Amino acid sequence: MTDTLAAPRTKGPIVWLDMDQTELDNAYDQAVYAPNQPLVHARRAAATARAKARLGAPQRFQYGASEIESVDVYRTKKNPENAPINIYVHGGAWRNGRSADFAFLSEMIVDAGAHSVIVDFNNIDDVGGNLMTMASQVRSAVAWVYNNAQKFGGDKNRIYLTGHSSGGHLSSCIVTCDWHRDFGLPKDILKGAMLASGMYELTPVRLSKRSKYVAFTDAIVEELSAMRHIDRLNCPIVVAHGTQETPEFQRQARDFAAAVKAAGKPVTFIVAEGYNHFEIQETLASPYGLLGREVLNLMKLI
Repeated sequence: MTDTLAAPRTKGPIVWLDMDQTELDNAYDQAVYAPNQPLVHARRAAATARAKARLGAPQRFQYGASEIESVDVYRTKKNPENAPINIYVHGGAWRNGRSADFAFLSEMIVDAGAHSVIVDFNNIDDVGGNLMTMASQVRSAVAWVYNNAQKFGGDKNRIYLTGHSSGGHLSSCIVTCDWHRDFGLPKDILKGAMLASGMYELTPVRLSKRSKYVAFTDAIVEELSAMRHIDRLNCPIVVAHGTQETPEFQRQARDFAAAVKAAGKPVTFIVAEGYNHFEIQETLASPYGLLGREVLNLMKLI
C-alpha cells in the first residue's frame, strides 16, 4: 500500500517570533484558518439584500474629491433628529469591499435609534499600494461626519466607530488620529470605538506576503501602527478577536488591548469563543450578538 501521507514540512529560517515565512504568510491569510469563508460571505450577501429591502436606499454624501470618497447614511426612524451616529469601516484585506456590501450591519443600529454611516473608500490596488491614502480617506470621512452631521440629523457629539478586519486596522488609525494637527478638530470627536479582528502593529504585516500588494514604507509603518500612538487615544475602545482566527490576529488584539490598559486608558477586551475571522463579523449585526451587544452598550443604547 502506498503511503499517501504528506511528508512533514521542513521549517525554514525564522522571520517573526517563532514563525518562518510560510507560517507568517498563513498567519496574515484568514482563509487558511477559515475554510468556510465562501459560505459566510454568501450569508453576508443574502443578509445585506434583505436589509436593503427593509431599509431602502441610503442617503449618500461625498466627503472627498472622487465619487468613491462618499458615505452611505441609513437614518433611524426613532427620534431621527440629533440622533447618535455609528460609523462603520469595512474590511477585506485592504483589497476588497464597497460600502453597499455591508448594509446588513446597519439595521441593528437604526432599530436601536442611531444613524448608521458606512464609509466608502478606495481599495489598496486602486491607490498603487499606498496604505496612507486609505487611512487619510477614512479619517477624512470621520471628520466630514463630525462637521456635517446636521445634514442627516446626527449629533456630532455622539459619534461612535466600528471596524472589522483591515477595517479594524483602519479604525485604529482613526482613533489614534491627531485630530487637531490634521483637521483642526477637537481631540475627542469620537466617543467610543469597536475594533474587531484588526492589526495594530504593522511590522510583522510588512514581513508577510501582504507586502506584495501593500507598498509599506518606514513612514507608513510608523504612522499607521496604532500600538505606537496610544497617547493619541481619547475614547473608550473595545478590542475583540475570535479563538479560531489566525495566531497573529489573536496576538495583535491581545497585545494592543494590554498596551492600552497599561497606559491607563479605557479598554474592554473580548475573546469570542469558537468564532473565526469571518463569523465574528456576523455578531455585529444583532443586538443579541456578542459584538453587536457591545456596540450598543458602548453607544449607551441599552
